[in-house]
Amino acid sequence: MSRLVSLLPAALVLTFAFAATAAQPPVYSPAPGGAAVSGYDPVAYFTDGTPVEGRADLTYQWEGVTWWFATPAHLEQFKTDPAKYAPQFGGYCAWAVSQGYSAPADPQAWKIVDGRLYLNYNLDVKKTWEQDVPGNIAKGEGNWPGVLER
Repeated sequence: MSRLVSLLPAALVLTFAFAATAAQPPVYSPAPGGAAVSGYDPVAYFTDGTPVEGRADLTYQWEGVTWWFATPAHLEQFKTDPAKYAPQFGGYCAWAVSQGYSAPADPQAWKIVDGRLYLNYNLDVKKTWEQDVPGNIAKGEGNWPGVLER
């Protein structure tokens, strides 16, 4: 019994180490089973030029995640071409991905570049990312989706 008890800490360390290295999902959502873009309507960034919260009764499943929409029209637009409206890098922080890791994103810290939506961790990180948008996008594209394995 004492041998079993002495092995328990090592087993716990290995369990947590394995969990920490498990791959991240391809689309960021704030909680397991949560909505993409933290429940914000991805189409609204393009049509309204601002983040708009989606509605729980207007949803669509894509890439293994539920997407919320503010209007039926936005839902239909997304269904027609999800990749056009979904944020780049799976909705993870664009700065983090450019630096070689993944981090959550704030729907309020956004920018559309060349018709593509990018989200960042917060407004301060967005300012840093904006210091070299083309370079950071290029680095992010080079790191994506490999950062999900780290």
